[in-house]
Amino acid sequence: MTGERDLPTLLSGMRPELNEGRYVFTTVRGAIPAGLAPVVTVAEPEGLTLVLRQEEADRTNLPYDYVAGWITLRVHSALDAVGLTAAVATALADAGLSCNVVAGFHHDHLFVPHEAADEALRRLGELAGRA
Repeated sequence: MTGERDLPTLLSGMRPELNEGRYVFTTVRGAIPAGLAPVVTVAEPEGLTLVLRQEEADRTNLPYDYVAGWITLRVHSALDAVGLTAAVATALADAGLSCNVVAGFHHDHLFVPHEAADEALRRLGELAGRA
């Protein structure tokens, strides 16, 4: 189950895919509130960060100020691969797009401004095509 480490192979095979929905980052103290299904959790001393669907945050009155589109890079990248995050972040930064990256065991996940998700996909496709 070893992931890919070769940067040109990772870039040419990343196959970015936009997941349906709008996602937000919020934080809670203690455990995940009942009825929520976050797609990402990060434990920090200040609280538990949750990335979840906007409608879940709205339903439970959780505050947020950033609405994102969620892009999954479908290539199976090794956790110790070098350069993929930098290449992706640079391509998006060059387009003036912010990007929050989360590494899963199999794939990298990008959270970009929701209104610019299609542009981010286009830029990532261009990056893959150049690799």
